[in-house]
Amino acid sequence: MPNNFYLGIIGVGGVGNAFLEQLGKIPFPPSLVLLARSSRTLLAPLPEYSPSIPISKWEQAIQNDFLIQRGSLDPHEIAEYLAAAPGPAILVDNTSDLELARAYPLFLRRGISIVTPNKKGFSGEIGLWNDIFTSATEGNALVYHQCTVGGTLPVLSTLRDLVATGDQIISIEGVLSGTLSLLLGTYMPGSGDSKAKWSSLVSHAREAGETEPDPRDDLNGLDFARKLTIIARVIGLDINGPDEFPVESLIPAELRSLPSNGKGIEQFMSELPAFDFRMDEARDAAIKQDKVLRYVGSIDVPTRSIKVGLKQVDKGSPLAGLVGSQFLSVYTKRYSETPLILQGGGGGGEITAMGLMADLLKVMGRLR
Repeated sequence: MPNNFYLGIIGVGGVGNAFLEQLGKIPFPPSLVLLARSSRTLLAPLPEYSPSIPISKWEQAIQNDFLIQRGSLDPHEIAEYLAAAPGPAILVDNTSDLELARAYPLFLRRGISIVTPNKKGFSGEIGLWNDIFTSATEGNALVYHQCTVGGTLPVLSTLRDLVATGDQIISIEGVLSGTLSLLLGTYMPGSGDSKAKWSSLVSHAREAGETEPDPRDDLNGLDFARKLTIIARVIGLDINGPDEFPVESLIPAELRSLPSNGKGIEQFMSELPAFDFRMDEARDAAIKQDKVLRYVGSIDVPTRSIKVGLKQVDKGSPLAGLVGSQFLSVYTKRYSETPLILQGGGGGGEITAMGLMADLLKVMGRLR
């Protein structure tokens, strides 16, 4: 088998930059032959795919006359370029682009393996999920998407191991949003005695870069629901998507119609304080029950019941102690008395990039 690998990277934002930095530190990195960001694409020249794009100095490489510069390429053009490489080709998709995710089968059928944190292709329509893995088999390619759930926490690999070895998953419960874990853990600590204002915490988290640029992308619970959809599919439930189960949004109903542009974001942030009383009411209700409020997702396998939303949990429980970390509790036939627990930070650019790097190394190891 050839020892050289040909790598294409799409997306050079926070995760992409951290991934490139880590890529330059491994002993035998693959040849970086395609790098796409916004409307610009760098390509190593054909037919030799040489010289490759310098990993540690990719930004300066824009001035390199030996490299080919193009505008934005569509998935078919990218697949055509990578499929012609003289060795195994791997695409790292650092975006959250749905159209690119829909093109995964195209890449895989042409023998191009995929490593990605993009949840869109694995949590959308069930037909695409099936097509992705069927295409990987047809093209003798690999798909690694560990970072779509839990960042570097080994959530998907652990669940796959349980299923593959014949265990029976009974129930899963946890917090799979670092942002909501931070917000709820600060709003209502494990003791339950905080009087912080919800809108103020959201504002501070946004300013610190701990939410999505539009905090509504965290507060609507959809990202969390996508992760739960992926988990459900990995353990064998044919879930059509997040719209198949209840997802509680923390966005006040009165503010859900605001536009998704910058003006809409600012209007949302300015009007959110007027609705703090609703979160206060939920917190007070939890206090009366001597409980703590958390944003939790759960799957009950026998009944196929899945839900995401606010839940009152016992003080002193693992969920009550979360402030920014992610947590998953798994009951199975084998883990029937004491659940299997996964807990950790899981998110952030450098941590997600580390998970991507681990997946890339696994792909290279299996294809070598």
